[in-house]
Amino acid sequence: MTPWVTRLLFANAAVFLLQMAVPQVTGWLGLVPALVLVRPWTPFTYMFLHGGLMHILFNMLGLFFFGPRLEERLGSRHFLGLYLVSGLGGAALSVFTPQSLIIGASGAIFGVFLGFAYYWPRAQIYIWGILPVEARVLVVATTALSLWAGFSGGSGGVAHFAHLGGFAGGLLYLKLRERLGTGARFRATAAVPAPKSAGTTDLARWRAINQANLHPLNRAELDRILDKISATGMESLTAGERAFLERFSQRH
Repeated sequence: MTPWVTRLLFANAAVFLLQMAVPQVTGWLGLVPALVLVRPWTPFTYMFLHGGLMHILFNMLGLFFFGPRLEERLGSRHFLGLYLVSGLGGAALSVFTPQSLIIGASGAIFGVFLGFAYYWPRAQIYIWGILPVEARVLVVATTALSLWAGFSGGSGGVAHFAHLGGFAGGLLYLKLRERLGTGARFRATAAVPAPKSAGTTDLARWRAINQANLHPLNRAELDRILDKISATGMESLTAGERAFLERFSQRH
């Protein structure tokens, strides 16, 4: 378990217990898009509410299985940012169902799943524990299903537009993070040229990362990046790859 995954699991569980003890909480904190101007806190609070035991169970299972690997990959600050922006994205696209009461962490969880598929697109996800599907294929299929269900009116009580908003918010966060990170790195490099020995020192630190403590997916990513350095040099690394190496060299 990682820090923010643990905190979010406890926060969602605590609010669910509060809902059971004080049912009015759902109406106070739930999102009705048409009322957002008079209840501006609800685009944030709705993502901590749930409509029943199975609802919270499936959402928290998704956070439990996909969240730790992603938080380890992004770092805690960016993982929390991705989670919240995805949830807010779910709130934003819920304008297509303006009178509905929207509750649940699904938008945020869909953003987490999008992040997982973004970094490990070929990872196998087992549907019902039996049917293996690549993460990238599952994201595409879920997006298509949500679009069809949302616009056909066959929602069945499911906030499909919130799911789509979670995907959109998660993708937007990851793309902006990469772009802003690259820009900051370029400005820093231009202002203060790195010493010639810095590359050798960095490479030594990265090769010294203790792989025994890494999740297999992160271990495979580390091997891939180190192989890339051997083949094409450190200059070929992206900002995201450098950030990955730096994060794990500091922690391990």
